[in-house]
Amino acid sequence: MKLTNFVNGGFQQEESAEFVPVVNPATGEELATVQRSTAADVEEAVKAAKAAQKKWALVPAPKRADYLYEIGRLMKERKEHLASVLTKEMGKVIEEGRGEVQEGIDMAFYMAGEGRRLFGETTPSELADKFAMSVRAPIGVVGLITPWNFPVAIATWKSFPAIVAGNAFIWKPATETPMMAYEMAKIFKEAGLPDGVANIVFGSGSEVGTAMIEHRDIRVISFTGSTDTGRKVAELCGRHLKKVSLEMGGKNAVIVMDDADLDLAVDGILWSAFGTAGQRCTACSRVIVHKAAKEKLQQRLLEKMDQLTIGDGMDETVKVGPVINQKALEKIHSYIEIGKEEGAELIRGGEILTGGHFDKGNYYAPTLFAGVTPGMRIAQEEIFGPVISLIEVASFEEAIEVNNGVIYGLSSSIFTADVNRAFKAQRDLDTGIVYINAGTTGAEIHLPFGGTKGTGNGHRDSGVAALDVFTEWKSIYVDFSGKLQRAQIDNKA
Repeated sequence: MKLTNFVNGGFQQEESAEFVPVVNPATGEELATVQRSTAADVEEAVKAAKAAQKKWALVPAPKRADYLYEIGRLMKERKEHLASVLTKEMGKVIEEGRGEVQEGIDMAFYMAGEGRRLFGETTPSELADKFAMSVRAPIGVVGLITPWNFPVAIATWKSFPAIVAGNAFIWKPATETPMMAYEMAKIFKEAGLPDGVANIVFGSGSEVGTAMIEHRDIRVISFTGSTDTGRKVAELCGRHLKKVSLEMGGKNAVIVMDDADLDLAVDGILWSAFGTAGQRCTACSRVIVHKAAKEKLQQRLLEKMDQLTIGDGMDETVKVGPVINQKALEKIHSYIEIGKEEGAELIRGGEILTGGHFDKGNYYAPTLFAGVTPGMRIAQEEIFGPVISLIEVASFEEAIEVNNGVIYGLSSSIFTADVNRAFKAQRDLDTGIVYINAGTTGAEIHLPFGGTKGTGNGHRDSGVAALDVFTEWKSIYVDFSGKLQRAQIDNKA
């Protein structure tokens, strides 16, 4: 199967284009080939989007929402198929694939509801016989750049608010996971979304992504990916005075206090650290544990880690799937060597899995380091794989300090039975997301998603906050006095 760009309501016929393989990371099987587009392809997509957006902006928001309701219905109807496609191209286990598709379904219905809200404000004017209000206005053509680890959920966080707000979009999915974008294009078409409102251009970040950022008719870039790439995106967007939303890396920690329910904490850590094989921006990479609980927690973690099943995510019994590619395997393993050189104690895992079905895919053993200190590279840098670093602390205050002592600020968690500690933690943890007695993953679509410091630039995906990325505020004054009134001058104290 050849995946070609979706532009102006149809799949493009590009016989002369270059195509690259899409590979199942669990089996090594080639699933499809995908078009490697150029700047000229971006130009064509922008032309279609620009023409469509002028008409789309004039469609009443409740009518725009009707398309999202239909998109959500179609996603729900095809949930199992979409989950299967997702698992095959990305590798996460099928249970997680279903959950990700459900997230997209939820986002469709949630953002459709905004079609009857999109609230602005009315406020008293300081002058007599004058009315003042603010409204949200569409921005125009927006550019969406999404990663491979959540190939549909993150795309819906961005595209659905863009749609309901009255924008057309160009979406560049990750080259590793284009099949979900292809499936979504078919759903956009079947739902009757007007031609040109949704456009998908496959290709590399250096070619397609850069062309999108530098195109003067793309008014907004919404990017999710690594912090290093996000910094480059921000620099380019700044040069063009382009609005940019960045959701980037994380070095997330679970704090386990001496009064924690250790069985619950272990379950939360395992799910957060090894779900999606650790390839989440919200994955738990550090466990900050009170010295009084450290030995018991470590022992229970090891017992549960030994029970994890690893393999092809299409197998319902598997709990940990592959990592995305060989390059990811090599990066993860390089950090294991760094950890050992730094003096951390490798007590489980730390190896690329080989033999049998492991030889066909990209599998890394769930890994646990003990004796990690906060300044070690494995405790500071994003590994993006199934690796946990145990960091021992002596107090609640030290735990908060260690949690906050990284350049990232996405997600954090604390397990404690002390309500006072819980409330202090949610106040003092310097992250955009905080969990109490749960792991670092599990964000819900009606709350803002994003982080502080090196994780983002202040914008948020998901929730009502996502509309701020895809709308401009417009202030409107209606003077019905029949005379010239000058604010601040004619308003005599």
